[in-house]
Amino acid sequence: MKYEFSARAHTLLSSPLLSIRTETRRGSLISLAEELPAEELFPLSLLAEAASNVISANAEALQYGDPAGYGPLREWLTGDWFKSKGVSVAEGGVLLTTGSQQAVDLLSRVYIDPGDRVLVEHPTSPGCLQALRMQGALIIPVQGDKEGLLPDHLREQIRKYRPKMLFAAPSFTNPSGILWSLQRRKEVLELCAAHNVLIVEDDSYGDLHFEKYGEHPARRYPSLYALENDSRSGHVLYIGSFSKTVAPALRTGWAAGSPELIRMMGAAKGMADWQSSSLNQQLLHHLLDVSAFDLREHISLLNREYNTRLKLMAELLKRPAWKDSFYELPRGGMFLWVSLPPGLDANLLLKCALGKGVAFMPGTLCCVEGGGDYIRLNFSHPGRDELLLGMNLMSEAVTEFTARS
Repeated sequence: MKYEFSARAHTLLSSPLLSIRTETRRGSLISLAEELPAEELFPLSLLAEAASNVISANAEALQYGDPAGYGPLREWLTGDWFKSKGVSVAEGGVLLTTGSQQAVDLLSRVYIDPGDRVLVEHPTSPGCLQALRMQGALIIPVQGDKEGLLPDHLREQIRKYRPKMLFAAPSFTNPSGILWSLQRRKEVLELCAAHNVLIVEDDSYGDLHFEKYGEHPARRYPSLYALENDSRSGHVLYIGSFSKTVAPALRTGWAAGSPELIRMMGAAKGMADWQSSSLNQQLLHHLLDVSAFDLREHISLLNREYNTRLKLMAELLKRPAWKDSFYELPRGGMFLWVSLPPGLDANLLLKCALGKGVAFMPGTLCCVEGGGDYIRLNFSHPGRDELLLGMNLMSEAVTEFTARS
């Protein structure tokens, strides 16, 4: 049979993201490409204990659950955890999702029509771009600097395109790792609220910070959602995930915002999968609220180790092969955003690197247009020895291309 797929469906199979993920699953490849945490730091014994206790204590853990998500986990999330970040949520204002990616997908389904304008940071998350393209959105980049989005350019793009939505990650932007200043946060929020532009704020990386491990950045750099809490006017949808701080396979994320918006997203979720895994959510709740696991202490461990790996990667980028490249050390997150030496193309370099056994994310997948002179390197997943080998292979690939040009 000859299948007639939708025009937008072909963007999935043609995306280099698919081939990168396929290659990295083959086992022998060192991946500096994906958004993966360090699996050797997963709390395995406590997760095993939580799984045993949840399943043995309650057979309903294997039954259908609340489409909005496991109630006790929602209460834990909106209790001390959110409050420690200055975030309060109205009743009915939170939905548990299958990771933060599903939150983006659900919102896109209910809020974006083909041709609608959506603003994004430049560069931005590859997953976000893919979800928006699937909905037929016209994606408009907004330029920024070390402090965050440039208010003047944001104002210009809003007036020119009249967008419905802005997607942003103010705390350690994927892929650049930028931490927006408080002033920029206020200016962006004010501009979007004045023009009725919904902000989708992704805080998936906000807990991964490398300065003063005991002090959470939210104290000095509150989320846009927290800044708007007093007015509750609903201009921000706050999304995040436990994938980067506990374990990706639990597939548990959240969306917090206006109850009206959350209800509509919940209805779309009912059509997509009815509910995210009740078993996973109950297991996660047991780990967070019942077991001896301390999430804040665990995150501090991650931050210390990731900071060490970032510094190792930065040292390896001082080798001659990278002498004409440029990068700035991020203050948090999982990625280093690196400009390539002149004359190198990220997509061509990727083919060479894959042949040597290492993968990275080409900048073209993080940009609406352009980006071929940048690459995104993940430093959180590979162990130190693997990171050293992977960067050696990267240097070999860069040297070969530099010699040809």
